[in-house]
Amino acid sequence: MLSDDVVIVGAVSDDPLASDIAERMGQEVDISDILAFKDFANTEFCPRFIFLQDDEHVGKSLEGKTVVIVSSCSGELTRNARAMRNFLTTRAAKDNGAERVILVEPDLFYSAQDRGPRQDPNGKPRPFRDLKKFDGQPFSSRLYCELLKVAGVDTVMTVHNHSSAVAKMFSEVFGKDNFFNLSPAKLYACFLANEETLLDPDSDRGIVVCAPDNGSRPFVEEVYKYLNEYIDKKQMPLLPSPRRQVGMLWMDKERVGERSVNMICHENSPMKLEDIEGREVIVFDDMVRTGTTIAECCRRLKAARARRVVFVVTHFYSSPEVKDNLNDPAIDAIITTNTLPNILNRDRQGRLRRKMLILKLERWIAHTLLKDVLHLEDRRNTCLYTVDVSRKNPHWEQLIHQSDNQN
Repeated sequence: MLSDDVVIVGAVSDDPLASDIAERMGQEVDISDILAFKDFANTEFCPRFIFLQDDEHVGKSLEGKTVVIVSSCSGELTRNARAMRNFLTTRAAKDNGAERVILVEPDLFYSAQDRGPRQDPNGKPRPFRDLKKFDGQPFSSRLYCELLKVAGVDTVMTVHNHSSAVAKMFSEVFGKDNFFNLSPAKLYACFLANEETLLDPDSDRGIVVCAPDNGSRPFVEEVYKYLNEYIDKKQMPLLPSPRRQVGMLWMDKERVGERSVNMICHENSPMKLEDIEGREVIVFDDMVRTGTTIAECCRRLKAARARRVVFVVTHFYSSPEVKDNLNDPAIDAIITTNTLPNILNRDRQGRLRRKMLILKLERWIAHTLLKDVLHLEDRRNTCLYTVDVSRKNPHWEQLIHQSDNQN
């Protein structure tokens, strides 16, 4: 059971990610019984903490408590509407005595708008072309960061944020000890090291981890490091010996138009394209918004005679364009997470549900909150992810069975 000094809520009362994290952390009260939202006739709304309300605690119902707000983009509300809910829910917590407010936002809002139209006096010089691209626009990620701080947020936790500029900004505003950008590299490595069904049982040349562009390279290097640690510690019992070979490939993209690219092997890549023949290649990225670059990368890998190509992406934006592009036969399987919980909806997966697998991260996020943020003990010694997969996926029965065994 969670300490009475910690309260977990969602930015909306029915947020599935918030409910699952609260349950995993041992909160006995349902999040919808803690926080209510009132909508006014003029479309404004007001959050209200409704537990422990009595005459003795007016304005003090949260005194000395830590409030964890889980904010994920699911359901009907836009990211803009949810951002406003974050501000007001935080202010409601602080105005009623909360000592600390922690925002858990796995896919951090406005992170793609991580530059403004001017030079950053403390950053690297930017070319005129980049400045021109943002001419007339606001520096939205900075504004969001500052508004969270003004509202009363003390700590921010996110997952696999792509922008070094955003990480630097949040670390400066909240302090480096109060900004957590969680990397799922070790989680992916653990899954790949133990997942016999995902990988081709007839493959005997090992796997290759692939960075599709320069931005993804540090993350792929991190996955590569953890995979090799599992090998060194002999923690890959499900993989036969020949498949305990891990290679690394770096790709580059050359833009040939507004929405088209050519993929080439980076000149300093540890492996070359001719080295991947007969091997399984795992391509990693933090997010997918159109799927154009990834589809082209995977086609290039298949042309180099990769045995199978698996795409692993943390934040999956399920648009018609993405589903169309990633339905390409060059992509044999897709692994993503539920940082955007809508992806659990089979209709949102569309045709991709036949080759899609979702790693649910509630346990991992809850474990990190307890251990690294709240400095509390997590007494549940279980696997830090669960698997969600459609019955349309030909491997669903093996995947679910294996996930149950690990848990």
